[in-house]
Order: sequence, then C-alpha cells, then structure tokens
Amino acid sequence: MLSVDEAIAAILGEVEPRPVVNAPLDDARGLVLAADIASDVDSPPFDKSQMDGFAVRAGDVADAPTTLSIIEEVTAGNVPQCPVETGQATRIMTGAPMPGGADAVVPIEQCDFTDNGDTVTVRTSPQVGAFVIRQGAAMSKGESVLTAGICLSASSIGLLAESGRAEVSVFARPSVGILATGDELVPIDQKPGPGQIRNSNQTMLVAQVANAGATPRPLGIARDERGHLRHKIAEGLECDVLCLSGGVSAGKLDLVPSELEAAGVRQVFHKVNVKPGKPVWFGRLDAERAPDGRPRWIFGLPGNPVSSMVCFELFVRTALRRLMGIDPAEPQAVTARLETPHTSRGDRPTYFPACLHWTETGARVMPVDWQGSFDLRSTADANAMILFPAGDNHYTAGDRIEVIEW
Repeated sequence: MLSVDEAIAAILGEVEPRPVVNAPLDDARGLVLAADIASDVDSPPFDKSQMDGFAVRAGDVADAPTTLSIIEEVTAGNVPQCPVETGQATRIMTGAPMPGGADAVVPIEQCDFTDNGDTVTVRTSPQVGAFVIRQGAAMSKGESVLTAGICLSASSIGLLAESGRAEVSVFARPSVGILATGDELVPIDQKPGPGQIRNSNQTMLVAQVANAGATPRPLGIARDERGHLRHKIAEGLECDVLCLSGGVSAGKLDLVPSELEAAGVRQVFHKVNVKPGKPVWFGRLDAERAPDGRPRWIFGLPGNPVSSMVCFELFVRTALRRLMGIDPAEPQAVTARLETPHTSRGDRPTYFPACLHWTETGARVMPVDWQGSFDLRSTADANAMILFPAGDNHYTAGDRIEVIEW
C-alpha cells in the first residue's frame, strides 16, 4: 500500500499537461499562460491628470495665491486644443490628457473659481509633476508584462485586455466526468426511501472540480449492475478525467475496478495509507487504447463523503493542476499553530477537517468536531485539513502542525 507521497508521485509520473490552445480572454481566468506577453502600447498612452482640477505651469504659481486665466476645459476622452502659456490654466478632469506647456495639476479643492468665470485663483504651489501620471508609467510598448507559467487572475486578465489581447495562449482547461455509483443513491431533489441516501457526492465533486479551475461534467448515478456501470464508464471516458465515487472497496458489489479494467484502463495504484480514503483507486487509459488517441486519467474515490472530499483534494486536484500546467502541482502544506489540545490515534496518517485562519503572528488552526468519514456536516465549518501522523499522538495548544487549505 502506497503512502500519500508515493501516490502523489505516481500521479505526477502518469499525468502530463494538456495541449496549449488559444482561449478567449473571457474564458482564461484560472488557466496557466503558455507564452510571455508584451504590451503593444504605453500605459498610460499619454501624460494624464490624476485629479479633477487645473493644469498649470508650476513656475506660474510658485508664489501662490495666484490668479490665472482659464483657456479651456478638457474631459477624459477629449484632446486639449490649446497649450498653456504663462498666466494661463486649463480646467481638467481625471484621466484627461495634459495640455502642452502645463507641468502640474492643482486639485479643484485648492482653487477658487466660479463656473461662469474665466479666471481661477490657485491657493497652493505644486511641484513640477504634481498629480500628473506620465506616459508609460505603468508599462511601455514592447515591455514584457506577463511571463509564461503564471496562473491568470482577474487582474492579469485585465492587463491582457489593456495589452490588446482578445485571445491568449494557455494550457487547455480539462474536463472532468463525475459519476456516483450505488443502488442506494437517489437524486438530491428526491426524498430517500428505506435504505437510500441522496447523491450528495456528485454535487460536492462538481463544486470541487469547478474550484480547481476545470470543467465538471456530472454523469448521474451508475447502478450496481455491470451493464449499466459499463455504459456510464464509457460515457465518462469521453472526458479528460473521470472521477467515480463509490464501488472501489472490497464488497460484493464494488464493481468499479474490474469494469475499468474491462474498459482498457490500466491500474496505477489501489489503496493508499491514508485516513479517510484508504480504498482510493487511480488508473490511466493510455493513448493507444483510446478511440481518439488521447490519454485519460481515472480516479475511483471512496463513497463516504469526507473520504471522497479528502481524496479529491490530495489526489485529483494534483492531477488537475498538472494537466493545467500549474507548478507545483502537489498539495502545498502550511505550518500553523493548534488553538486547542488534540489527541490523534490511528495506524494511518489522518487528514482532519479544520478551520485555518491567519493572524499577525502567523497561521492558526482548530480541528472541527469531526466524527468520521460519513460526517459531511462538520466539514461545512472547515476550510482546511490538518495532517496528523500515524500513531498515538497528543498535542497541546500552540504546537506547530502541517495544514492543507482546500
């Protein structure tokens, strides 16, 4: 049975990034840039005013208060028609181009004037360049503004738009089929009958996939019958990744591993030394066995909801990050101080749901009142999981421990 680190290494050894594609900017958030980006313009493209006020020659108002003649008004989107000469000023709005001859802006709050008047009295003496944003201050034409390998955020998307990029070269967003298995499952809008439960795992995994930046494709419920499961697996193998929930343990109706083998999927590992989630399964459909010549990656997640959630965060998210070109792909732990004493017992490392928050002195974490892999309710209060090593371990408040955010 593999350790968590060995299982993650096996996943990274089998999964390779998706092809590079040109994606519309509106669909690029969360994807990884595949090529450097240079600006095709200066930003700002001209000297502009940072304030509503008056564009002046700083030398004219060195002995303020000084009264100047108003020669024109310039608003954003318009171009000044008259240069500012000695004894003159231009009324200017935020973002408007600076007129020739002017070298400073005096905010409107520091001036006295009437709307119908033709003069302004400036009460302060600005320095040259006051409240003026120079052309190219943010970036220059031809300057590299984004480098390959970054994950595109809202602000970097805005920068790409400012640089005139309607499309951008990125690693393709993977699709993830999500298939829940089991005769006990009913749709979430249906009240369970005797022996039945709602199919909450699929909905949870759809949200986790979306949070990871991939495209979820819910496939419904596969019954514990080989023909039906085989049909659903074939449908799921149209996606880049297939996540099955349930059917991977050692029960009589745990048919997933054998049906995946029948579909041509090569098992990479089955079972990991982890709690919760020991029965997790991972395999690959090699390119030569796929009808379209593209490999697929398949995860069989345990049916207990917290087991499924934890295995997604540890293993499936690692594969998705690798597919999307995100480096590092493996989970990144932070060190936090426990806020309360805790005792952890078990023969496997435990990933325990917890609340992580940041203070001026660093990260702090508190385990939630979690009862086991069936207890999804308690995880609603969690935003992370603590790694408690195997063994009989007693922790006191203030002890430092590894934590993975989700």
